[in-house]
Amino acid sequence: MLIIIIYCFASCRPLHQVLLPDRKTDAICGNAFFKHIATMKWDEREPLMIKEILSGNVPNFLRRLVPIHVVIKDSLGEKLFATYYVTSDYLSIGSSSDFARVPMTPMSAQQIADSLHCFLPTRKMVNDIYAQAKVRPEPLPMFAYRDSAVTFYQHHLMIEGQRKSHKGLIAGIKKDVVISSQITSNRKPNRVAIYGWHKQDGKPIQPLYTGHVDWYVDYSHGIRLVYRVIMINGRKYDYTEVLSSEKLRRVLCDEIDCSFYRYRY
Repeated sequence: MLIIIIYCFASCRPLHQVLLPDRKTDAICGNAFFKHIATMKWDEREPLMIKEILSGNVPNFLRRLVPIHVVIKDSLGEKLFATYYVTSDYLSIGSSSDFARVPMTPMSAQQIADSLHCFLPTRKMVNDIYAQAKVRPEPLPMFAYRDSAVTFYQHHLMIEGQRKSHKGLIAGIKKDVVISSQITSNRKPNRVAIYGWHKQDGKPIQPLYTGHVDWYVDYSHGIRLVYRVIMINGRKYDYTEVLSSEKLRRVLCDEIDCSFYRYRY
């Protein structure tokens, strides 16, 4: 019996937390990190972001994944009960008391996601996450120096002013970098897909959009990770199996074509 309990714990554990190294006691905090990268361009600062996150320099709340429950009917009318697990907030660097959200390109986001057995959400998933979020502040647009690290940090502080002491799954504070077949159907190469930034009436400010080149990133972009194992009717599936299945893909995707799984880096 003890062996069975240990086996079940080990097999379920990855579904509920991001497996990162422990945060070092002398790791840089959010405020200091943004001071360090204040004048850097995207291709200078993003290797530092990747290094900090994969070394475990993230707040504790990002390690615990949150379940999102979905119920749909497939093409035959059968009910599909699905659960997938997401980070409760967008990728951040620092301690739980001094952290900062870090917008980044899809290439860097994909590298982190791959390293942590995760993937980036679809448009449908962003909607489902917002609907189940506990904390949903009003979006806060900014207009000057949108792609500077200084603006990134200012926007983070504004969100924290809204959030105050509220804890739990948060949504509506960023446009999500998403996976979408519009990446491959766009005539222009090297695109990033963004979507979301929901207002409190549930409507997103940003429709699904692939107009930006993939190295463009501004303060409004956020990276949410999703663990790649999806539970459907009690069975485990890899997210690529779900998206490629005519029967299952509507659990995760509301596009006609759901065959874009990841960005290249």
